[in-house]
Amino acid sequence: MTDKFVPTAEAAVADIFDGATVLVSGFGLAGQPIDLLDALAAQGARDLTVVCNNSGSGDEGLARLIRLGRVRRLIASFPRGAEAMAFEEAYARNALEYECVPQGTLAERLHAAGAGLGGFFTPTGYGTALAEGKETRVIDGRGYVFEAPLHGDFALVKAQAADRWGNLVYRKAGRNFGPPMCTAARTAIVQVAHAVPLGGLDPEHIVTPSIFVQRVVVLNGASVTERKAA
Repeated sequence: MTDKFVPTAEAAVADIFDGATVLVSGFGLAGQPIDLLDALAAQGARDLTVVCNNSGSGDEGLARLIRLGRVRRLIASFPRGAEAMAFEEAYARNALEYECVPQGTLAERLHAAGAGLGGFFTPTGYGTALAEGKETRVIDGRGYVFEAPLHGDFALVKAQAADRWGNLVYRKAGRNFGPPMCTAARTAIVQVAHAVPLGGLDPEHIVTPSIFVQRVVVLNGASVTERKAA
């Protein structure tokens, strides 16, 4: 029987390797998998390419990874949010490469990767510095920029609840970049607050089907030991 639960965040991220591309869910702090990111900081992988809407805040999660010098390249829409000192300091001393991707383009590049598409043309960024070095076309009199899909080796995602097969539901604004990131990564690792038995999730409410999830760790909820003993 399939059981995708793992006992700890440390075990969940143990095989993330140096140089990996890691997709990180979150819109600001909503839906950001802080515990998985802190476990990755302790694990020690470096030279990472991180794809995220933001760059983290304060000194936890993604901000901690950046401050420790583990992130070589950040692909994000809005890295200079509240308390984004780690990013600003690293970028100012050229310790971090940054690629600016408009928010809708970021979401669609992830969707393209998950859907097996070769890319798409968008008018966003046409005629600006964001289009430099990219293929452009004029279609029906309007300029477009070609954008490639964004694949990940791993996705670190926060959801609200999961069953042991890995079906996921999210909480409110926590449902942001998580669903497309699960489809765009080879290995999707998800932290959830609650584990539920098979059949405990309304099929109409499942946002990410289990086929796109490889590992789940329960944090801020019942432990895996407690779940198995129930």
